[in-house]
Amino acid sequence: MAELPADVSAAVRALPSPACAYLYSRPALTARARTLRSALPPGASFLYAVKANGRPEVVSTLAAAADGLEVASGGELALATAAGARRIVFGGPGKTDTELAAAVAAGALLNVESVFEMRRLAGLGLTADICLRVNRAGAALSGSHTMTGVPTPFGIDETQLPAALAAVPPGLRVIGFHLHAVSNNLDGHAHAAFLTEAVGWSLRTATSYGIPLRVVNAGGGFGVDYASDASMDVTPLSSVTVPPGVDLILEPGRWLTADAGWYTAEVLDLKTTHGRTFAVLRGGTHHFRLPAAWGYSHPFTVLPIDDWNRPYPRPEVTDVAVDAVGELCTPRDVLTRGQHVPSLRVGDRLVFARTGAYGWDISHHDFLRHDPPAFVIL
Repeated sequence: MAELPADVSAAVRALPSPACAYLYSRPALTARARTLRSALPPGASFLYAVKANGRPEVVSTLAAAADGLEVASGGELALATAAGARRIVFGGPGKTDTELAAAVAAGALLNVESVFEMRRLAGLGLTADICLRVNRAGAALSGSHTMTGVPTPFGIDETQLPAALAAVPPGLRVIGFHLHAVSNNLDGHAHAAFLTEAVGWSLRTATSYGIPLRVVNAGGGFGVDYASDASMDVTPLSSVTVPPGVDLILEPGRWLTADAGWYTAEVLDLKTTHGRTFAVLRGGTHHFRLPAAWGYSHPFTVLPIDDWNRPYPRPEVTDVAVDAVGELCTPRDVLTRGQHVPSLRVGDRLVFARTGAYGWDISHHDFLRHDPPAFVIL
């Protein structure tokens, strides 16, 4: 079990019982952004993908530390404008007319997903520079979710690109391509090779169709391994060559925020059933759904809480493997299976690191209507 940063430990101890909270560190966010910026080649920029964590304090911190924000809904667009983002890119396969109009009004660069979406823009009387999202042929990077090279709802099939380019309505100008390929890739060298290939493909395609190439948007996909301390090494990205006049846009989310967040939940009960020991928490997958969604066990650290003012014995287990489960009425409310603990008591607090991305934002908050966690900004 990893040692907690001192400020995180102090903040968790200060929570009222029964403790349940997310903690986000602004300094950790800015440090991560500095690390990425130092690894980027000349001509590359990075936008924070708001979908990873839309907490306003997180968004405003990264709006200042990154070159801008990537959004995928009207709600995220509102967050980005409120945060004062210097640049905004708007993507996503299901934009409404209201969202399209709001994105153009906000000066966002649109990643257009289909010919029909272009026609809708024109039908609304909107004029804009746009990038076309292309679902290219061939194998993409390895990762948790593949976006291109396979049937997905994302982008224009590469074989249909000639017809799409021929159908661009007056008032819209294609200035580049959006080529996001994968989520959660852990191989930095492979990612650098992907970026080099993406730039080359974009140059060749733009030349073939007379497009004034200004943008190659390679999306995000920088990975984090939740079962260990590993994450994608970004230093190989410095080897990528970006042609003059082209902006290579990267849109990381998880990589920037995962290590800046912690989720803590107090142990409400300890029980052994049919040979397995369960720590029942004030919290669970309705707050942090990722382990259940991805089918892995998220490591935790035990923060001992010595206070015990109840007139009955305090349940405790020692030297045992524990399943950390939540308060929901479903056997799938599991955050961790079989993690060994030297000692654990009711009232102690489990702290799950690397929960700053795709934690609260993707969880089913209203199931059973439990109170939400507290949110603490460090």
